[in-house]
Amino acid sequence: MRVTKKLLLGSVVATAALVLAACAPQAAAPDSSASGSAPAGPAEITVGIVTSETGPLAGYGKQYLDAFEVGLDYATDGTGEINGTTIIVENKDDAGDPDKAVTAVKELIGAGVNIIAGTASSGVALAVAEQAAQNKVLYISGPAAADAITGINEYTFRSGRQSAQDVATAGTFLDEIEGKKITVFAQNTAFGTGNQAAVTAILGAQGATVDAVLVPEDATEFTPFAQQVLAGAPDLVFVAWAGATSGAMWQAMSQQGVMDAIPVVTGLGDTATFGAYGEASEQISFLNHYFAGGPDNEVNTAMVEGLEAAGSAPDLFSPDGFNAALMIVHAIAEGQGEVDAMVSALEGFEFEGPKGSMTVRASDHALIQEMYQVTLVAEGGTFVPELVDTAAADAVAPAEAQ
Repeated sequence: MRVTKKLLLGSVVATAALVLAACAPQAAAPDSSASGSAPAGPAEITVGIVTSETGPLAGYGKQYLDAFEVGLDYATDGTGEINGTTIIVENKDDAGDPDKAVTAVKELIGAGVNIIAGTASSGVALAVAEQAAQNKVLYISGPAAADAITGINEYTFRSGRQSAQDVATAGTFLDEIEGKKITVFAQNTAFGTGNQAAVTAILGAQGATVDAVLVPEDATEFTPFAQQVLAGAPDLVFVAWAGATSGAMWQAMSQQGVMDAIPVVTGLGDTATFGAYGEASEQISFLNHYFAGGPDNEVNTAMVEGLEAAGSAPDLFSPDGFNAALMIVHAIAEGQGEVDAMVSALEGFEFEGPKGSMTVRASDHALIQEMYQVTLVAEGGTFVPELVDTAAADAVAPAEAQ
């Protein structure tokens, strides 16, 4: 039997009884009796997960890996297999280094692996996507947000959002932007320049003038860059930042009075950053990919409960890992490890993820999804996110890659 998209969707919705019966919420396995016996697939398939377990983005990698395990358990009813095929997971640490990632991917491919997933760094994801095309293997990128990943080749998909969706969500905070000056404040990385390009393409197309202050990735002193933002006197500052230097960057921005002088919008990061904005917390408008209190659906509840049962907690990139597991289980169920069949199965795939309805756009493999407007509010001596509004998936969908 070929497991249909509709049937697989049913397989990843936990019933209340199942949630109560299992320590990690799981989905019912596909019912092969519905349309006869399924053709025998391979006894096992190995999935290579390449992401940051060490290095500056290790925290993001852990969020992804923890949720991937919960998602795989959920989508396979705790069996780790689909239609008789056991799914083996082999993790590789890229440390945020494209060269290490490429080496890891080549080792996996050399061992016969043809499904690769993961990747927190956009620079790494772009390098891995190149390997996927050269070697004709399926690649599902994770938290890496660079828009260039979308549509880069027929073998590359993504399980998270991309920069254009962030920027489009930022636009939902604004009224009239015609004639306004917007400064992008970001690290000089693929992620940062990707955000600059997205702001130029999306908000620039609506009449804004866009420039950028790009900070070297290894910088530790941010005062001169904050002063540069002030000197430019923009009407809005869009901040795109990732990694361990976020706290020091926001401290410099606050100390230099940037938030007092200019409206600032940025993405709300993982829980470790909620207290990093200091006195500026309630002065910033936050767009958001995910926080546990944003979505209200059964799959999100299942993911949150599964992570907590495993001794972890939901965070910014948890949906990316969970989605990747759902996508891989679907691809294997449909394609039984044959790459072209798995690619076809994922194109146009609609499923329920932790953020609700998700669609893999067939034309370029963008993942169409809702986004959130969020504010931080003081609570118990710290700050917690509070949902302001939900941006509809279609309203913040990226333009189709050419």
